[in-house]
Amino acid sequence: MTKSLFIFGLGYSGLEIAWLAKTEGWTVAGTCRSAEKAARLREGGIAAHVFDGTVPLPAVAFGDISHVLCTIAPGRAGDPALRLCGPMLKQARWLGYLSTTGVYGDHGGGWVDEDTPPNPGQPRSIERLTAERGWQAMALEAGAKLDIFRLPGIYGPGRSTLDQVKAGTARRIDKPGQFFARAHVADIAATVVAAMTAPHPGSIYNVADDLPVSTGEVVAFACELLGLPVPPSIPWDVAAPTMSDMARSFYSESRRVRNERIKRELGVVLRYPTYREGLRAIAAG
Repeated sequence: MTKSLFIFGLGYSGLEIAWLAKTEGWTVAGTCRSAEKAARLREGGIAAHVFDGTVPLPAVAFGDISHVLCTIAPGRAGDPALRLCGPMLKQARWLGYLSTTGVYGDHGGGWVDEDTPPNPGQPRSIERLTAERGWQAMALEAGAKLDIFRLPGIYGPGRSTLDQVKAGTARRIDKPGQFFARAHVADIAATVVAAMTAPHPGSIYNVADDLPVSTGEVVAFACELLGLPVPPSIPWDVAAPTMSDMARSFYSESRRVRNERIKRELGVVLRYPTYREGLRAIAAG
């Protein structure tokens, strides 16, 4: 089997997936937004191409691809990979799309799984659901297997609550009944690579850890790891007027995300089953 992976969007998650795939014998190519980054990635063995979502990539950029993954967020004009590079995607046997658990909408702290009907309330989540459906249509047209990975809050080295605490920007906001799901970037990468190789028909997968909790609980644990004082808890009605529209939108929804399908169908064993293991590993360097 040809193991050739093309990733639209070699960003935080995309690069983690790329490096893991390379260690497992995959040939990896993909896109980024700057020529400088593309040059660095090519030096590291990833055939990177500049793609800003306005001009199609040349067909030669894809080579003899067998697998395509898209990590790029859609916009009002839709998914740029589908819009501009659709004809080239039809040669792939497997398609993957990184979406968001935001497509489930608000569930008042209740549990959701992959069979929960999508009901997005935020514009960015509505755009993601539209993109999911676009990739489903593309897979049907190409006769390819499709996996959709719905992700919650992504964290990992250089992008975690530990960094926020060190920067003095972490706040413990008290909104009763508020739950957030998380996933360590290494577990996201392992799940995607498992889906590219495990025998299965293609599906939708929630990629989340085992313990959705409030942000305040995570901040307190991060402070404990760093030996720093825990900031005081701020009531929601006090904090809300001081927050950006984007930050308030995250707190407008609360849900807990079930992850049994990735374990049952793909054999995934989470390296970081809760935020505690993840933050401890990051703190240890």
